[in-house]
Amino acid sequence: MTTQRTALITGPTSGIGRITALKLANKQFDLILVARNADKTAELQREIGSRVSTWFIECDLSSLASVREAVKTIREKFQKIDVHINNAGLILDHEEFSPDGLEKTFAVNHVAHFLLTTELLDLIKAGTRPRIIHLSSEAHRAARFQIDQLVKPDKYSGFRTYANSKLANILFSNELAERLLPTGISSNALHPGGVATNFAGEVSGLYKLAMWLARPFFISPEEGARTTLFLASSPKVEGITGKYFSDLKIKKPNTEAQSSFLAKKLWALSEELVRDFRVKT
Repeated sequence: MTTQRTALITGPTSGIGRITALKLANKQFDLILVARNADKTAELQREIGSRVSTWFIECDLSSLASVREAVKTIREKFQKIDVHINNAGLILDHEEFSPDGLEKTFAVNHVAHFLLTTELLDLIKAGTRPRIIHLSSEAHRAARFQIDQLVKPDKYSGFRTYANSKLANILFSNELAERLLPTGISSNALHPGGVATNFAGEVSGLYKLAMWLARPFFISPEEGARTTLFLASSPKVEGITGKYFSDLKIKKPNTEAQSSFLAKKLWALSEELVRDFRVKT
């Protein structure tokens, strides 16, 4: 097993995730690539080449059973994770549920990452100056956060649901930071910017038109990955935890995102949702 620093990243085969993986490889990080598509991951691995080690861990984040299997595989193969990046994300313009009966955007953007991260904490604790990074969004400011509406909302709005999941990312990051204070593990969330990627590829109709019209104002994936890379590797953020970053700077999120009460309520709900999918050791 290599003694180099190792980074885990979800959703590494396109957009910000792909650029992040390539740039981390340039910084001599070995990479654990958690993804659905074996062919796209193999293409990324070929592009990275042999300058670092890379491993494909197959995982469908919409399925908690798949996340559990991924956790098992990671725990069998690795002794440590130095940087853990919850990058993958989803936005839908129609209501859809995961195989576990959870609203799919919330399932992928929050619940799956909650299970993956908390089940790998012992490997992260074994890392060198370990960091956990959560990709959120300024969209969190449009959230209407009701704990009892996250799993099966009474009224569905694609953007509102996405906004709620991005607020959940910040609340999870903050609560994790508080719980991990004695360990030295940092946990921070970030807004990457409005990025021109295929991220919203599953939307249609007016959503697709709006994305197309806004595209000239988006930044490139390379620019969008800057803050992730900064949090993953810069000595300037050593010891900083429980913060929300945008454009390489700490930024104040909305009032709800700063609520310890909501963070603890979300953690309790998340624990309940993943209870049957914990890896037995």
